Amino acid sequence: MAMQQGGRGHTTSMAVLAVAVAVLILAGAPRTAQAAVMAASAGIEEACRGAAGRDAAVDYEHCVASLSSDSEGRDAADMHALAAAATRMAVEHAAATEARMEGLGEAEGSPRARARLGRCTELYGAAADVLRDALDNIRVRVYGRAVEQIAAALGAAERCEDAWKGEEEARGGVPVAGHDKEYGRLAVIALGLTSGIA
Repeated sequence: MAMQQGGRGHTTSMAVLAVAVAVLILAGAPRTAQAAVMAASAGIEEACRGAAGRDAAVDYEHCVASLSSDSEGRDAADMHALAAAATRMAVEHAAATEARMEGLGEAEGSPRARARLGRCTELYGAAADVLRDALDNIRVRVYGRAVEQIAAALGAAERCEDAWKGEEEARGGVPVAGHDKEYGRLAVIALGLTSGIA
């Protein structure tokens, strides 16, 4: 009988110990999650600092804000994942800008403006395609080719704005200048990050 009680007491002690360990683990969980967020943030900041150091066109603050606002950017474990996230963001922005240009072109009454918007639609469509190829190359770690492709896609915003030369004053500015600027900033970030691992 004494042995039975000792066995039961041992089982109770093990259960108490298991609960205590579980409480300690759970108490540390938020700190672990917070530490992971802080580590990811530090990784983004370090990566953006390096990109800005390699390329003066990279806006450090915008780089950190853009990657921190993106789930893939926040979850990136290394430069490879950050470069992929930045390039994907540039692809998405180029595709969204292409769609916006197409929509503006369909609604535009002026044949000259419609032609200019058509030119911009083509430029952004081509840029999105080249950036998709660059993203594929990043994913298979062919960084040198990806850098070349991203650099080639950078000119879309400038060439689109060139299509509007002489019309800026008459129209009150380039109708897609804001989209052009943001696309250019994202593509430069993708280039800066990718060139850091090429």
